[in-house]
Amino acid sequence: MKDMLGREHIITRNNALELIMSGLPERKIPSKVVDIDEALGRICSEDIISGEDLPSFARSTVDGYAVMAADTFSASDTMPAYLTLSGEVFMGQPPAMMLAKGCAVKIPTGGMLPEGADAVVMFEHVQIVDSAMLEIMKPVGPGGNVIQRAEDVRRGEIVLTKGHRMRPQDIGACAGIGLTNIAVHEKPVVSIISTGDEIIPAANKPSSGQIRDINSYLLKGMITNAGGTARKQGIFRDDYNEIRRAVEESMESSDMVLLSGGTSVGTKDLIAGIISDIGNPGMLFHGVSLKPGKPLIGGIIRGIPVFGLPGHPAAVSICFELVILPVLDRLAGHHEMLSSTGMAKPVVKAKLSKNIASTQGREEHVRVKLEEREDGLWAIPVISKSGLITTMVKTEGTIVIPLSLNGIEQGQMVDVRLFR
Repeated sequence: MKDMLGREHIITRNNALELIMSGLPERKIPSKVVDIDEALGRICSEDIISGEDLPSFARSTVDGYAVMAADTFSASDTMPAYLTLSGEVFMGQPPAMMLAKGCAVKIPTGGMLPEGADAVVMFEHVQIVDSAMLEIMKPVGPGGNVIQRAEDVRRGEIVLTKGHRMRPQDIGACAGIGLTNIAVHEKPVVSIISTGDEIIPAANKPSSGQIRDINSYLLKGMITNAGGTARKQGIFRDDYNEIRRAVEESMESSDMVLLSGGTSVGTKDLIAGIISDIGNPGMLFHGVSLKPGKPLIGGIIRGIPVFGLPGHPAAVSICFELVILPVLDRLAGHHEMLSSTGMAKPVVKAKLSKNIASTQGREEHVRVKLEEREDGLWAIPVISKSGLITTMVKTEGTIVIPLSLNGIEQGQMVDVRLFR
């Protein structure tokens, strides 16, 4: 298959990802134990197994009265059940009494259920007759308004599996079972090499024809969000020996190498040659049927994935999400699957505000703004060149036009993949 410039071997992003994944060697990912406060976003390196029941006792989920459910079965507003108030449960203390038939014990939310009780009647369904007598106005079934012992987690149960990325709720679960030291994989190290005679540091004022380095900052942010450690190696001229030296030095301390710029057709297209020349096995693809992101290069050098990214920031973002992120997840030991689109982004549904044309045979990613109208959420396409970074700032996400379609019609419901 040839593209419009006559290049061969333009492949789909699924094929590109498959080539990289199948070429990666199996390896043992280093791990370490971190404090629970440092575990957010890290990947579990072993199954997390509870050493105790959670909760460790049956407790009330409401403020009310602990009872034997059978004592309330006939209760109603017109024919209440009468129970004797025989005590009170206090927070943080075990009950000082055992519940007898025909009795009730006052209990707060979270309080420990006294022995003999199997349900809790809410305050709203109780009338106080005097200091020793209650009217129950509504029946409650066994287990009503109660969390049973081990209802959340049983001792010996796997709470989180190896390869899981720790979320805030996972941190809470570990705290709940008393696990404050978590075994996690080491973060993969990704080197970023910026190339181009026209690229200058972001702190410098550009002269005519020069461009500030944007992509290394964009890539570092995405790598960090994805749970990796980014190392910016600097800006290198479009010189074969200089870039090759940067690649080889980066490989000594990195799990992945990303080169930004230099992948367009032209005399300064050096990266594909460098990857192929270092070899083992070298370049696996040059060109992917994506818009933006077509010039993407991918290869493996001595077991390390190396990518040559387009120079335009929007194309860099798409290539990262679709191809590089799944590879980075594997290097991190993350075993959970991405979405069917290959993208690990939250998705919302919206109606498309206008027709969008596309070229069949190319997967196109279109940036959109979201607008809330009386009839629901609408996606407003922002059609612009992939070199414009501010269109990423002004938009909320992207929609995908698949390879098989030549466009999407106005009013059609679309999935908007939100920027993270």
